[in-house]
Amino acid sequence: MDKRMYQLIGLSLLAGSFVVGNPQPAQAVQIDFEHQTAAAENKTEKENPAKEQWYWLASDDNYSKYFDPESVVITRTVETARGKVPTEVQVWTKTSYSYGGAQETLAAYGLSEKFPDPSQLSFSTAQLVIKPQYRTVQCVAEHFYNANGDVIWSEANPAAKEREINSQQFNEAYYAAAVDQAFHQNKEMERVKAKNRWLTVFDSTSPEGIYTHIKADTSTMRMQGSNLVFWQWQEVKDANGQVMEIKFLKVAVNLPQATEKAIAGKYWTPKDGWKSLDAAIDGQYRMVSRASEEYRYIIELRNYVENHSAWVHRYGLD
Repeated sequence: MDKRMYQLIGLSLLAGSFVVGNPQPAQAVQIDFEHQTAAAENKTEKENPAKEQWYWLASDDNYSKYFDPESVVITRTVETARGKVPTEVQVWTKTSYSYGGAQETLAAYGLSEKFPDPSQLSFSTAQLVIKPQYRTVQCVAEHFYNANGDVIWSEANPAAKEREINSQQFNEAYYAAAVDQAFHQNKEMERVKAKNRWLTVFDSTSPEGIYTHIKADTSTMRMQGSNLVFWQWQEVKDANGQVMEIKFLKVAVNLPQATEKAIAGKYWTPKDGWKSLDAAIDGQYRMVSRASEEYRYIIELRNYVENHSAWVHRYGLD
């Protein structure tokens, strides 16, 4: 589930969570397709997901997140020179709610009038369809339950919108757990939880004291041809340390050519809050001059890819 109105992480919390370091490279994975085929035949449709065995993933004041490892099945693969590579994975997940989490969720789904007492919503289950190569999640079925385990609301939509997973998405933990289960690894979850998840790729202070800081989310990095695609957090502060603007962008950087383009993103200012940048993105590459200070950004990314080749090429179909 995407929780539809799930908000961006608080600025102070997010900024405080960034620690710079060098992640370890991912290892090649071995997949037991015979087991996965049998599982797909028997578990693609769960008759009563509310009664499955749930593995805890994460909790905060509003939500606790779980997934059922036995429900993870590979439903599509592509033949490559290295053998079959999963391109679609299904999983059942569970979310339990505090009073505040239930209230927020019912409001986000437009169900507050139908369920005026948030305590009516105890937990929910959802079936997610995941595409590892694109880092997308699609919620195709969802059920809300009361404390007695009775279904109080359900929705099924095979054509539900696909949402790309990044640090701001509610489904990130579910995505990482399901992909790791499908590929018999723990690399996605490790990278999401790693203290060095965010890599500083550019720092600069102008003569006037304007400070620019750019961090790349290594958990989202992947190579597509010559492009390194990832999400980054750009923060600009004035000479007094006050945040002037923030950009949260999905970018593609052509490493050999030293060019980059924005693909999607949001922009924040103290006056206007968060605004979408999608309408302003023209999809054009811009050159990063070798003579510019910003070229250090290209060097940092090249170094990361060279030292973490297995990670940025994971799940590749080439």
